[in-house]
Amino acid sequence: MKKNPKIEEKTLPQSQVTGLTPKQIVDELNRYIIGQKEAKKAVAIALRNRYRRKLVDSPLREEIVPKNILMIGPTGVGKTEVARRLAKLANAPFIKVEATKFTEVGYVGRDVDSIIRDLIEVAIKSIKSEMKKEVQDKATEHAKKRVLRALTGENPIDETKEKFSRMIESGEANDKEIEIEIADSGNSFASSFDIPGGQVGMINIGEMLGKAMGGEKKKKMRMTVEDALKSLIEEESGKMIDEEKVVKIAMKSVENDGIVFIDEIDKICARSNLKGGDISREGVQRDLLPLVEGTTVTTKYGLIKTDHILFIASGAFHICKPADLLPELQGRFPIRVQLKPLTEEDLVRILTEPESSLIKQYVALIGVEKVRLNFTKDGVKEIAKVAHKVNGEIENIGARRLHTLLEKILEDVSFEASEMKSGAAVEINKKYVDDHLGDLVSTKTDLSKFIL
Repeated sequence: MKKNPKIEEKTLPQSQVTGLTPKQIVDELNRYIIGQKEAKKAVAIALRNRYRRKLVDSPLREEIVPKNILMIGPTGVGKTEVARRLAKLANAPFIKVEATKFTEVGYVGRDVDSIIRDLIEVAIKSIKSEMKKEVQDKATEHAKKRVLRALTGENPIDETKEKFSRMIESGEANDKEIEIEIADSGNSFASSFDIPGGQVGMINIGEMLGKAMGGEKKKKMRMTVEDALKSLIEEESGKMIDEEKVVKIAMKSVENDGIVFIDEIDKICARSNLKGGDISREGVQRDLLPLVEGTTVTTKYGLIKTDHILFIASGAFHICKPADLLPELQGRFPIRVQLKPLTEEDLVRILTEPESSLIKQYVALIGVEKVRLNFTKDGVKEIAKVAHKVNGEIENIGARRLHTLLEKILEDVSFEASEMKSGAAVEINKKYVDDHLGDLVSTKTDLSKFIL
């Protein structure tokens, strides 16, 4: 199958992006994530089913609910990354929350409804930024006029006006200081309060006070022309956006395309052999249940239905098992995906293949100092081998182990690169890796002492 040219676009409208086939979605995820075919397949089908649902006629369309996914696997194997990349590809409102951040109402912690309130804020911010791009040219024009007025005064002669206008266009005036009046966005009050167990999170205190005190406040500031243009373009584009339209689109987007990733769900399992905080843990599960089943959440923008939001939960399930979750909650995550621990070959591929792989990141970082890093095949293989060995002997933290090892191996280069001769090259081969890890990998004791 030929690759769809749309696949490269990250900011296409939702309807177009989700027109990708499951195979194309998996191909796209493969660019960033190594292995875990089952997880990619499950999320690709879930995303495609959303597109299919939109093409089904009412009233049947309302009855089709997303099949939520439960990912089971050790830490550092790509659970979060799969969900995050999927949301980015789908251009969908996405939020990641830790299940442990919540406790049932009455205990210390956050109310689970705040997940949806945070999700709508994410959606509004994203849609505003898209809309601002559309009015960018017009806003820039208005901002330049205001800067010109600040530079030339109220009634300048045409010659002065033209001269300064050319300077603004060419960037010559960028460093000149001017005094301009801009909207005062700062507020001494927090924009919203989040009280455990309370519903105050949906009231914007700052907004209420602003309205009571008579609309938008202005303040005079001295700044360079360059900074003034940035502030004014932001302000002018904000004025051109219809807030009500933004909220309307955001609410629709959250209700139909929102993705919520609940991490560490195994930490809220109530285990029969342990006493103590388990009442609270089970309470979180009970509170999450209506949200996942489909309920209506009150936000400051209006009511949001969660029936068609896709929930992806994940956990390592070392101590407990998925069967320890409440039966009702288990039933709401019908798709189970087991993620496999990473092999040595996987670690080699993680280091080299993804578009923003760790090796590419370090080469670019050190390249800033005009020093070239060359990772040889045997060097990369040795790093993966050591990482796999450490994961097996101490604690399996998956691909995160590569971060700790690479930092240790490149410690000297990172420290000395600024002083090195421009154009110098450092070869990271097997010998270099062995020399810089020294005896650390010889015994379990050494490993636990020096590498996470």
